[in-house]
Amino acid sequence: MTETAKNTTEEEMQNASPAEQVAAEEAAQEDVAQDQADADGSADDVIAALQAENAELKDRLLRTAAEAENIRRRAKKDVEDSANYAITKFARDLLDVGDNLRRALEAAGDGSQQNEAMKTLIEGVEMTERTLLKSFEQNGIEKMEPLGEKLDPNKHQAVFEMPSAEHPEGHVAQVMQAGYVLKGRLLRPAMVGVAKGAAPDTSAEPGSNVDTSA
Repeated sequence: MTETAKNTTEEEMQNASPAEQVAAEEAAQEDVAQDQADADGSADDVIAALQAENAELKDRLLRTAAEAENIRRRAKKDVEDSANYAITKFARDLLDVGDNLRRALEAAGDGSQQNEAMKTLIEGVEMTERTLLKSFEQNGIEKMEPLGEKLDPNKHQAVFEMPSAEHPEGHVAQVMQAGYVLKGRLLRPAMVGVAKGAAPDTSAEPGSNVDTSA
């Protein structure tokens, strides 16, 4: 407000009646209150906008942190898997060696009936097999002998079915080839024969159950 306008307003107030002066004062107070309300409303809007921006930044930060943690975990698991299963192919190749040693021992039969040279050879093959199996164990390779277990398609490869009085139906009745796992992961399934029910009784001669008393 300019000095001239201010002086004019003061002169008008002096010349106005008391009622006019009171009304003018009330109007001035309302203007001041409105200006204060406008200022408070503007401040509230600024605070609300800042709070919304802060919440958005916090949410973005949490998402970024979670994503970084997932990446770190995946990278750690990849490194562990690489270390644990790097020998997978080599281990599978060695399984064939173990199988051949076992076949050689089974073909040799009972060494007690062999001559000294054959006994020595059998003992050498047995020692080699034990050393190989110990090396398997030290490197996390475990042998599975599932005889009598319930057939598990995740660990066993069913080759045939066979009657069995010793094992329930659906259980492993014969192991054709042992299976192996490498640190909990299947390296090779066991090749098995599966029981399909009790074997029929063939002890009686044909016709022996016929009543001939008549």
